[in-house]
Amino acid sequence: MSELWSESDNGVLRLPSGRLVRGRGLRHPLAPGPHLPSYALYLLGGQPPDVPWESDWIRWPDFRLPSDRADARAALKNAWERAAGERVEIACGGGRGRTGTALACLAVLDGVPGEEAVAYVRRHYDRHAVETPWQRRYVRRFGEG
Repeated sequence: MSELWSESDNGVLRLPSGRLVRGRGLRHPLAPGPHLPSYALYLLGGQPPDVPWESDWIRWPDFRLPSDRADARAALKNAWERAAGERVEIACGGGRGRTGTALACLAVLDGVPGEEAVAYVRRHYDRHAVETPWQRRYVRRFGEG
């Protein structure tokens, strides 16, 4: 097990259970230092960059929804489970729309009602997270499935 994130680390969201997950935009380079992820889930329309840590990729075009919803649900559940004991990072291009949507889905997995998850992520991660009406609807319905 690796050392977990700190709430003072930039972009780290604390879920109600205490799990910490870092959201990030890939257009913003990582600061040098010891706090690299042990696992990352990338939400991109095309192949993510090569990284020296374990990672998975959900094909998820900008401003849209995941191309395969079942695969996305499984990958998000895996990221949520791993966040209990690993440094997990969720990242897209800018770190707001797709990343915010994924973080809101993790909040649902963590017990936040689907209709409250977007507000939770906006309050605790980024006030501009989850950018489109269909992303908000996806989070709301994520709690139903």
